[in-house]
Amino acid sequence: MPAKNRILVTGGAGFIGSHLIDRLLEKENKVVVFDNLSSGKMEFVEQHLKNPDFSFVKGDLLNPEAIERVCKDADMVYHVAANPDVKLGASDTKVHLDQNILATYNLLEAMRKGNAKRIAFTSTSTIYGEASIMPTPENYGPLIPISLYGASKLACEALITSYSHTFDMQAWIFRFANIVGPRSTHGITVDFIKKLKENPLKLEILGDGKQEKSYLHVSECVNAILFAIEKSKQEVNIFNIGSEDTISATGIGKVIVEEMGISNVEFTYTGGSRGWKGDVPRMRLDIEKLKSMGWKPAYTSEKSIRDTTKALISEN
Repeated sequence: MPAKNRILVTGGAGFIGSHLIDRLLEKENKVVVFDNLSSGKMEFVEQHLKNPDFSFVKGDLLNPEAIERVCKDADMVYHVAANPDVKLGASDTKVHLDQNILATYNLLEAMRKGNAKRIAFTSTSTIYGEASIMPTPENYGPLIPISLYGASKLACEALITSYSHTFDMQAWIFRFANIVGPRSTHGITVDFIKKLKENPLKLEILGDGKQEKSYLHVSECVNAILFAIEKSKQEVNIFNIGSEDTISATGIGKVIVEEMGISNVEFTYTGGSRGWKGDVPRMRLDIEKLKSMGWKPAYTSEKSIRDTTKALISEN
């Protein structure tokens, strides 16, 4: 019987990370989660604590010694840990530098020292900025992010590609649309549900409500990640992951109101074309590269939002 792959998942107790480890354990890998629980939750992984193939290490990527201990000889590293709050960069300019760029540098150094050669990185559509081509392909440029979060993720991509070339590593970089689903801890769906629970008569929507973006269910996202890693073997492999359509902020509000079973809700708007500084009002990724290899999303943006709303309502 072949030895099981030893896989390290940074941020494995978070929203996307926990869904990823569910699948990795199903596939009979040995999984080590490294997470400081700043946004992740133990309840997302506690069902695996008795599994001999699973171990949890509470640690911070800003502590180089801690990550070096768990990184040594990992067959694969999934780097999902990050501060995912795009809005936060406008009020705290250092958070994405520390928790995204420096954290990624420390991880890559630990991989270099520990002879771990393969990394998958969860990047973001925000690296494209306000793209003039829609849907936006992976070779779009120049890349001009408008949020500090997007800038930090682009810097992480550059570190990963340069480490791959310099130290004979192999990388998979995934640029996500908005990923939603059970265990979501932030984002428009979470915000709208919270607002409507507090006041079921009124929903305030940031901006003009016309922002149009692509949303994809987390189960589809994890499927795409594992599919792409299996099918692509270049030194650096870059893929967009998203749905094939978009939904507006107002459209999301309507779906959530419907799923919560409330009526006569007044929608109000803060005004302007974007919800906050750094918000990209229109986003849809070109996913033809993944589709040409045989992966296709089963979910539309609306179905992703609808299923997420049902799950989040039942979770609380």
